[in-house]
Amino acid sequence: MHHGEQGMKLVTKATAIFDRIIGLLALLAALILVFTMLSVGAEVVARYFLGSPIRWVVEITEYLLLFMTFLATAWVLKGEGHVKMDLVLTRLKPEAQSVVNIITSTICVIMCLVLTWYGVKVVWDHVQIGYHLSTRLAPPSSLIISIIPIGSFLLSIQFLRRTYGFVESRRHREAENESHK
Repeated sequence: MHHGEQGMKLVTKATAIFDRIIGLLALLAALILVFTMLSVGAEVVARYFLGSPIRWVVEITEYLLLFMTFLATAWVLKGEGHVKMDLVLTRLKPEAQSVVNIITSTICVIMCLVLTWYGVKVVWDHVQIGYHLSTRLAPPSSLIISIIPIGSFLLSIQFLRRTYGFVESRRHREAENESHK
């Protein structure tokens, strides 16, 4: 087996593992959404019909909304489910669309890596000072905000994969155009 074949098998395996991870995290986000909906519904019933609200629901829901967002975002991007300027992009020629997609995806990789780096730094600072949120439950803030660098890192990998896909698609299209000349 050649080194190139081994490398491709490793990349294929890593891609499959990454896809499985983001799929499981998206499933976790969906379960969190269901839990949040049921909790909020129970809180409304308890508050208005029983006169006794469930005190932890609002605070936990706030944290879970953050987790849902960062757990599912790489998976959503994999399915091209993020908001984009289709109105503008579809009016461009395929070559221009390709360039725009490569540029925007590259910028997003950089931004996500910056957010990951800064997020890790902030989480570490919060761990070192032992900061707790000043809320009823008073959880360690590092526990709550740690999902930001984790989700941002996964998103940066998915944007990198997206960028690579656009570059490869462009190369393939250019090679096809050259062969037809």
